Amino acid sequence: MAALTLAEAAKLETGDLLRQGVIEAYSGSSDVLANLRFEDVPGGSLTYISEESYPGVGFRGVNEGYTASTGVLNPKTETLTISGGDLDVDKFILASRGVGQRAVQIDLKTRALGLAWTKGFVKGDNQSNVREFDGLQVRLTGEQKFQAGTTANGTALSLAVMDEAVRRTLDPTAILMSSKMKNKFRAAARNTSVAGYVQFTTDELGKEIMLFGGLPILTVDLDADGNEILGFNEAATSGTATGSSIYIMNLGDNGVTGIQNGGIMVNDLGEIDDSPVLRTRVEWYSGLAVFHGKAATRIWSIADSPITA
Repeated sequence: MAALTLAEAAKLETGDLLRQGVIEAYSGSSDVLANLRFEDVPGGSLTYISEESYPGVGFRGVNEGYTASTGVLNPKTETLTISGGDLDVDKFILASRGVGQRAVQIDLKTRALGLAWTKGFVKGDNQSNVREFDGLQVRLTGEQKFQAGTTANGTALSLAVMDEAVRRTLDPTAILMSSKMKNKFRAAARNTSVAGYVQFTTDELGKEIMLFGGLPILTVDLDADGNEILGFNEAATSGTATGSSIYIMNLGDNGVTGIQNGGIMVNDLGEIDDSPVLRTRVEWYSGLAVFHGKAATRIWSIADSPITA
């Protein structure tokens, strides 16, 4: 089956309304989960070849040969992680506020799970926590990670740096940043020297979409614990926690793609024997794959300052 977004997957769950609602809640919890496609994989891992560079080519003269060369193809293995939780609703709440409260509580808990997954997409580090997958911050190195500038405590983002990040990314489709950083782009749109690079459009529901160079801007805000995922609290050039990052991404089957086995699973366990609650268990065997070495680029050490031309 082709990779699908969670919203597309939810439309296929016509026979299981509970599962459909949970998938929709995951999808609605963040811009990342609303736009990322997920590929179903067998077993507990996926081994694939990541293309790092092209083979050499050239011209030759009559009776001359070509210089043999090959591209760089690096095998990688991504292991699925287990995320989820038990969603308990006290029977007293249902009796006093109505049975609809169970759906409300399931929705809230599921959105919290979605925010935790979204944080992992950006900040996940398997070395620090073996139960989670590596996020983009850990994965992006070398040419795919570069500073906004050399100012010790962070450098104001410039359009030239944004253009370079887009150039380094293979077939970019979206930009990811904090909501605070997005506000800086909104302010930049009112600056005549940079206004032409920031555009606005609307989706089919009339919701505003902000773009930079034709690429939609996605945002992350707080994680499930209320902490900023991409705030101005990352290590800047000097190591002080005063910088932030922006990610240019190719979200697609040949770029940054979610992986899963079986999709999001939802089990209604009913009333628990040792507690007067109704329990719903949600689990998701999922992870992240980056199918090309240039599928994403990170700009780091961005200062909390206005965007410059």
